[in-house]
Amino acid sequence: MLQHPEDLPAEPEGEQGKADAQKKDGREPGINDLYAELAEAKDDSAAARIARRIQINWLESGSDTVDLLMARSAQALKAGDYGLTLDLLDVVVSLAPGYAEGWNRRATVYYLQEDFGRSLVDIERTLAIEPRHWGALSGLGMIQRRLGEKDRALATFRQILKIHPALSNAREAVEALEKGSEGEPI
Repeated sequence: MLQHPEDLPAEPEGEQGKADAQKKDGREPGINDLYAELAEAKDDSAAARIARRIQINWLESGSDTVDLLMARSAQALKAGDYGLTLDLLDVVVSLAPGYAEGWNRRATVYYLQEDFGRSLVDIERTLAIEPRHWGALSGLGMIQRRLGEKDRALATFRQILKIHPALSNAREAVEALEKGSEGEPI
């Protein structure tokens, strides 16, 4: 669900990382290009590099004020101060209602508080802005599992794998849910 900039994988190094950063015509790939590359990544390492670039894109709000509030909310969350975290994120979503990561981060805090209703509302807002946000979809799948909606959770995790086939947590969830749906042998 939640991604802090410092929690993202390290920058790609060497020529492969540089090659991944530009299209063949020398342009920086747009977000749609990155999602297409992610879906077609040749291996987990390439997928991780592409996913990191998408996550960095998610964190770009376009506002210094929102960026500062997001940084402070990350610090408050790490300190376990959910009240302050939510206060800061309330301001973020008010100032930047089109910024998916503000909604996603607030959904994460609500999830951590086990306030699934509010978390689901913010996940819905995140996905309305960025339907390919695998972090928000993961949160949705986790809530669906917790609520016993295993078929819906399975469909959600399969949807994630269409976007980010290398996401190990989604693969593991699909395997566990498929195994659980097979039932016990007689």
